[in-house]
Amino acid sequence: MSAKPKLYYFAGRGKMESIRWLLAAAGVEFEEEFLETRDQYEKLLQGGCLLFQQVPMVEIDGMKMVQTRAILSYIAAKYNLYGKDLKERALIDMYVGGTDDLMGFILMFPFLSAEDKEKQRAIIIQKATSRYFPVYEKVLKDHGQDFLVGNNFSWADVHLLEAILMVEEKKSDVLSGFPQLQAFKARISSIPTIKKFLEPGSQRKPVPDDKYVETVRRVLRMYYDVKAN
Repeated sequence: MSAKPKLYYFAGRGKMESIRWLLAAAGVEFEEEFLETRDQYEKLLQGGCLLFQQVPMVEIDGMKMVQTRAILSYIAAKYNLYGKDLKERALIDMYVGGTDDLMGFILMFPFLSAEDKEKQRAIIIQKATSRYFPVYEKVLKDHGQDFLVGNNFSWADVHLLEAILMVEEKKSDVLSGFPQLQAFKARISSIPTIKKFLEPGSQRKPVPDDKYVETVRRVLRMYYDVKAN
C-alpha cells in the first residue's frame, strides 16, 4: 500500500486549501505537517525540498511537489477528475483558471487592514456577481448538464464549489440571482466525498483568523502591509 500524501503548510487555508479539497473529493486520505516556526521552514529549505523556496509542498508517489497548479493537475489526472480527452482537459483548465482569478481576490483578504477589508469585500462581491458567476451560470444553463465539463464530476466542479462557499462567507445571499449555481452548489455538496469534507471534524480549514495570519507572517517573515486590490 502506498503512503498517504503528506501536505506541508500552515494550519489554515491559503494555497493549500484547494489541494485539500481535491484530495478529499477524490476520496484520498492525507496527512499534514503544519508549519508553526521559522525553523521548520528553514529545515525544508536546507533539505532542498522547496524547489522555489515556497510552500505548499506535497509528498506524493515518491515526489516532493511544489507549485500549487502542478500539484492540483497531478491529483486531478491521477484520480480521473481531469476529463476524458484533451478538449475536456482544456475546458477544465479554462474554468479552473477563471475560478483561480476570483479566489485571488480572497486569498490575501485576512492580511488586510480593517479598512481595506471592507473595500476588498465589495470588490470580491462585485467581481463574483458581474464577471465570474455569470459565466458558470450560462455554461450550466446552456448545456443543461449536472457538471461543468462532459457531464462528469471534475476538478472544475470542486474548484467552483470551493469558490462559491468562500464568496458566500463574504455575502451569504450572493447566489440569489443565479438559480443554476444554487442547484449546482446543492448537487455537488451532496456528493459523498464532498459531503464528508464539509462536515465538522474534517480536514477542511476554517476562515483564517488572527492566529493564522500571525503564524504566516512570522514563518515567512512578512514584515510589509498587504494592500487591497
